[in-house]
Amino acid sequence: MAVPLAFDHTSSGYSLQRAYWLARTAELALQEPAVIEEQAARWGFDRVRHHEARLAPPSPLRDVRACTLSGDRTIVIAFRGSEPGRIKDWLSDATTPPRPGPGGNGYVHHGFAAALDPLYPAVARTLAELRTDGQGVYVTGHGLGGALAMLAGARLYLEAPHLAADGVYTFGQPRTCDRQLADAFHQGLGGRMYRFVNNGDIVAQLPPEPAFTHVRALRYFDSRGRLHESMPTLSALADRAKGVPRDALASASDGIRDHSLRSYLALLEKNLV
Repeated sequence: MAVPLAFDHTSSGYSLQRAYWLARTAELALQEPAVIEEQAARWGFDRVRHHEARLAPPSPLRDVRACTLSGDRTIVIAFRGSEPGRIKDWLSDATTPPRPGPGGNGYVHHGFAAALDPLYPAVARTLAELRTDGQGVYVTGHGLGGALAMLAGARLYLEAPHLAADGVYTFGQPRTCDRQLADAFHQGLGGRMYRFVNNGDIVAQLPPEPAFTHVRALRYFDSRGRLHESMPTLSALADRAKGVPRDALASASDGIRDHSLRSYLALLEKNLV
């Protein structure tokens, strides 16, 4: 395989090329609206919608954003991520009671659910408006954006199944929900959810278990940058240890470096060559 030169609007199902372009779209979501619209047009999307909501204290975030790119055959909803330092309190705090999950299934992390709440209605309305001809729908995000993408995918499937996504691809996503919601998500979207994790990515290891867990369908980059479509927990722990610097004081910064979206893009490119 080679790094694709253009967004593929024709394929269906899982592909590494699609993962690469959805990671590029997650990166694009960090830009200002004019930049997003210009690049989206180059990628074959003729309509763009921007979604933004302000958050009030005690949220560590000022706002949350997403964009919807729509073409004749493909719709992509990309949630903007955030620097780990901005959400570190959420990621390390297991004391705030979780909230009931979508459709009454399990529980979700309170902070992530509260961040999605003001954004989700506009996202769902836009999808209903633009999905007029059976376009494939993909939801993506990195870090915080990955948590919001997973929760949005769960809400679409469990609350508005006619809008259910054809794929949810996340990169460096934190733990977002309890086991009951993860299982309900897997039953409906198990063949359409792909959670990419880069070796020692610290964000993907938080918030702490057992209060929160991950959805399944792991795609794991090992310490050598090779992509695995599954990785047993003990094997992942051993491999993660290989990627930790000898200087223990540097391990935290290594985990942050592994979380970088640029690192994910570089690894996707490496595995495409």
